[in-house]
Amino acid sequence: MAKPPTEAELLSIASAVISTEAKALADLADQLDPALVKAANVIFATQGHCVVSGVGKSGHIGHKLAATFSSTGTPSFFIHPTEASHGDLGMIADDACVLAISNSGETRELRDLIVHCKDKKIPLIAFTRNRNSFLGKNSDVIVELPDAPEACPNGLAPTTSTTIALALGDALAISIMHLRGFSREDFGARHPGGKLGLQLQKVRAYLQEMDEDVPIVCEDEKGAEIISKITQGRQGCVAVVDNENGRFIGMITDGDLRRAMVGCFFDKKASQVMTKRPVTAHPDQRMSELIEIMVSKRISNLFVIENQMPVGMIHVKDLMQKGYF
Repeated sequence: MAKPPTEAELLSIASAVISTEAKALADLADQLDPALVKAANVIFATQGHCVVSGVGKSGHIGHKLAATFSSTGTPSFFIHPTEASHGDLGMIADDACVLAISNSGETRELRDLIVHCKDKKIPLIAFTRNRNSFLGKNSDVIVELPDAPEACPNGLAPTTSTTIALALGDALAISIMHLRGFSREDFGARHPGGKLGLQLQKVRAYLQEMDEDVPIVCEDEKGAEIISKITQGRQGCVAVVDNENGRFIGMITDGDLRRAMVGCFFDKKASQVMTKRPVTAHPDQRMSELIEIMVSKRISNLFVIENQMPVGMIHVKDLMQKGYF
């Protein structure tokens, strides 16, 4: 039995794998041709879904690419070619396009899918190393994979080839994003979950989840009423509005109360105690922008103002509890 490699030898092997794949990616970037642009335009012009297919490791890459397309503005799903041959071809509508991934282009399981696309005149894009293969000859667009060596010592396990296919798919997806003018707001609408989704969320959506009354006092209300409203609100502050229209004119915090505790405090009006022109938010602001302001200015809480009216309040402790930090 051969002696197992040492730690140093394993690190050298791992480094060689990464170097092999990195070189293949660098070569790929240098060898890109207009076929990628043509593929991007075909998918961009497609009214229906972009259906991605592949077998084995190419199938795993296909799953990832379908997810990337869907999250970046291109409706997409993965279909396994074997399942396609047993009825799932019906999932491919006439207004769809298909992206098939096969290093050799001769993957037997893909043949029924390829023939179906040909018969139905459904645009077929190929990621393949062999343009003279069955897949290559029957595709409308061939994005050719470079003939790079696999990082596997036996030259068999898909390693470099799948890395190249993944990178090409990402390049294709990002190119289509640019064609669509796909924005951060568009991305956020498709990623409502997790910290990323929270950061891209709008203030308005955050307030809908909170569904809490805004603590308010009128400008002429005095000390006892102010303390009562702040206590009831349980947020350490209260919005001050004018008597006539209920428009936001300032806010009172616990700190404002302490500073005002001189002389006849209980005879003082809210307008005399409040902070004028405090930092506020608008419902259409992105939460990431709002958080950046609160952190940089060391603000614990602020009010959300729309049409000069206080419509909500945001407290940093609530943001922390909900995972925004």
